[in-house]
Amino acid sequence: MGASNLLTKAQRRKAHNSLFGASIGRGAGRIINALVQGLSRMSINPNLLTVIGVSINVLCGLMFAFGHFFWAGIILIVANVFDMLDGSVARLTGRVTRFGGFLDSSLDRLSDMAVFVGLLIFYARDTEFHSTLYVFLAGAAMVGSVLVSYASARAESLIPKCDVGFLRRPERVVLLIIGALSTHPGSGSHFANRMPAVLWILAVGSYWTFAYRMYHTWSELQRADAASAPDTRTASLTAHDASHQTTAAAVGDEAAPEAEAASNTSDERHNHPPEIAHRAPVSR
Repeated sequence: MGASNLLTKAQRRKAHNSLFGASIGRGAGRIINALVQGLSRMSINPNLLTVIGVSINVLCGLMFAFGHFFWAGIILIVANVFDMLDGSVARLTGRVTRFGGFLDSSLDRLSDMAVFVGLLIFYARDTEFHSTLYVFLAGAAMVGSVLVSYASARAESLIPKCDVGFLRRPERVVLLIIGALSTHPGSGSHFANRMPAVLWILAVGSYWTFAYRMYHTWSELQRADAASAPDTRTASLTAHDASHQTTAAAVGDEAAPEAEAASNTSDERHNHPPEIAHRAPVSR
């Protein structure tokens, strides 16, 4: 009976947590939808929202550089709200363009690098928080994040989709927000000052994701080549047969005049026998 009650309590707790998480998701969705509707009615250009978002990310990088990690985390949340809004507004107002997608993707890379440069500056400064290791980790994470995005963009010119790996841009942003909001110098809490751990995860995870995308692209191309190999072989054999038939026809066309000429010569000899020479009598 006690075990049954314990199981029931665990199930109720799990259902409550699930309901609580779903409620937060629905609430956030309503807020985002309201913002999208309002911006759409104001006829705001989606590209302007993209530029505002990257500008806020640059401000976030400055906050990191000066050591204001908590406010940098808050600003990073606001910046990524704008990053979610631009695409939704573009779809709702029918302003989806190829240039808009290119601008958004390009400025996302600038946003990522602005944040990491801010962390590089903070840990490189001559303060009590100076750490060559953390400077290296921030730099490695910055390069890794660019490689992950580049690998995806380049691969999708060869295969339909390449968004594999667990450390994509949304995950990187969430980790940076956690690291920023948890930073409280002097706090003895086990959950405080988690930015160094976040940098380790970003540095290692980004290169793992990059390598996995390389492998995924290679395997997809191998599969595509294997699938197209029989068709290529069939096409090659067909082309070879056609070439052989063409050559045979050409040889036949060249031999026909020769045969005709030989036939004409034979007829001519038959109709006109060779003349017999008559020797004149010799005068003595």
